[in-house]
Amino acid sequence: MEASEPTGSEHGGGAVIANHPAGPSNSSSSNNSEQRVANLSKTALQDSLPQQYQQHQLQHQSHDPSSGVTYRKSRTNTRSKDRAATAASGGDEDAGDRTHCKTLPEQLVVHLIIGFRDMCVFTLVLPLGTLFVCFVSAYVFQPEEIHETHCRVYNIIPSISAITGVSPQRYLWRISIALHIGPRFIIAFVYRNWYRAMLADVADPGRAARVRRMINTVYWLNLLEISALCGVTYISNKENYPLHEKVFIVFMVTSLTYMLATLKLLKLLHPDGPQTPYEESSLRYKQGFFALSIASTIGLILFFLKHRFFCQDLAFSWFALCEYIVASANMGFHCTTMLDFPTEHLLIARNAKQYKKPLASLGWKVD
Repeated sequence: MEASEPTGSEHGGGAVIANHPAGPSNSSSSNNSEQRVANLSKTALQDSLPQQYQQHQLQHQSHDPSSGVTYRKSRTNTRSKDRAATAASGGDEDAGDRTHCKTLPEQLVVHLIIGFRDMCVFTLVLPLGTLFVCFVSAYVFQPEEIHETHCRVYNIIPSISAITGVSPQRYLWRISIALHIGPRFIIAFVYRNWYRAMLADVADPGRAARVRRMINTVYWLNLLEISALCGVTYISNKENYPLHEKVFIVFMVTSLTYMLATLKLLKLLHPDGPQTPYEESSLRYKQGFFALSIASTIGLILFFLKHRFFCQDLAFSWFALCEYIVASANMGFHCTTMLDFPTEHLLIARNAKQYKKPLASLGWKVD
C-alpha cells in the first residue's frame, strides 16, 4: 500500500507548493518541510504588514524564485491613487478649516478705549477753565469793554456774555465749546439708552408707558439745551443782542426743565429710592444743583429787571453773579454723569457687533 504525500491544504493551506517530484528521499522530505515553514512565515509576515508596503512589494518583486510563485504588477497606478487620496483628504481638511474659520467669531480689535468718567471730567474742565481764563484776561486787559452797558452805570462783575464776546476771548471760548459739544451729544445718547435699559425692570404697563414718554422728553430737552448753548456761544451779544437774548432765554428754560424732568424720571424708575450708593449720591447732587439753579435763576431775573428798567448801580453785577452760579450749577448737574457711569468706557473697535446682544428695550448693548 503506497503512502500519499500530504498537500498544502491539509496543513492549513497557507503556502502555495510548486510541483515537486514525489519520492521517499529523506532529504527531499526535509527540504519540503523547510520550504513549507518558510512560506508560512513569509505569508504571515506579509499579512501583518501595512497595505501600502504590500503593494510596494508587489510592484518591485515580480518574481520570487524561492517560493516558486510569480507575482504580477498591479495594472493601476498606486502612486496616483495615493496622491489622489491625499489630495482629497487634504481638500476635505482645507474645506473643513475654511468652514471652521467662518463659524469662529472674528477677533475683537480695539482701536480706542476711553473711560466715560474721564470724558465727563473733560467736558467739565474744558469750559470751566476757559471761562476762568476769559474772565481774568478780559478783566485785566479790557475792563472798559466788558463793563459797558446801555445804562452806563457802575459795575464790578462782568457777565459771561461780556467776557466771551470780546476779542480774542470769544475765539478761545468758541473753540472750547466746539470741543465740548461733541461729548455732550454722546452723553445725551448714552443716557437715553441707560434709561431704556432700566425700563426693562418696570413691570407695570401704565408706569412703563409714562417712563417711556419721560425718557423721550428728557432726551429732547437735553438736545435743545445743548443746541441753545451753541447759539448763545456763536451769536455774540455785541453782534446781535436781540437774538442772543432770546437764545439765552431758551437755554435757561430748557436747562431747568431738563433738570426737573430728569428728577421726575428717576422717581418713576425707582419709586422706592436709589438702588446703589452711586445712584443715591448722584440723586442727592442732582437735587442740590437743581435747587441752586432755581434760586439763582430767580435772583438773575430780579436783578436783570432792576438793571433794564431802573438802571440801578451794581444791579448788573448781581445779575452777572447769579449767571455764574447758574452756569456752575448747570455744569455740576451734568457732571453727575461720573456717578451714574463710574466704570463704563467709550469703545471704538472692529468686529464688535458679534459681542452685542439684543435687548427688548435697548436694541443692542455690548456684553
